[in-house]
Amino acid sequence: MKIVVDDLSGPEIAAFLDEHIAEMLSVTPPESKHALDLDALRRPEITFWSVYDGDTLVGCGALKRLDAEHAEVKSMRTAPARQRTGIASLLMEHILTEARRMGFTRLSLETGSAEPYLRARKLYEKFGFDYCPPFADYRPDPNSVFMTRTI
Repeated sequence: MKIVVDDLSGPEIAAFLDEHIAEMLSVTPPESKHALDLDALRRPEITFWSVYDGDTLVGCGALKRLDAEHAEVKSMRTAPARQRTGIASLLMEHILTEARRMGFTRLSLETGSAEPYLRARKLYEKFGFDYCPPFADYRPDPNSVFMTRTI
């Protein structure tokens, strides 16, 4: 496995992210979807990583700088055929390491409250994230849960 910074210019990652948004919209109302599109993910405050097994794209994740000490985990996804194989944990470890290296002391995230997001919430709990009120520009939403941790 290798994790690389991705400039989001390739068709493979564009299709992977389109699938991510389609999956989200299948269980989340559009007004509660907080996934970023390709243009938003290319902003300078975001670092985006792709995970490859050989030449196969199997996962992705991003870190969005909120301020000098606080960042948000975004766009975490594992290819459906590779879920429950450790890719998300490998990526979360990488994001935590990189966030520390970048000088952040707090990471937060938003994820869904519905049943299909349970595995994601369990992953974040495993990595020390606790539930918290909305942060940054988020507002209370019954379809969202918010989590945070110090690093």
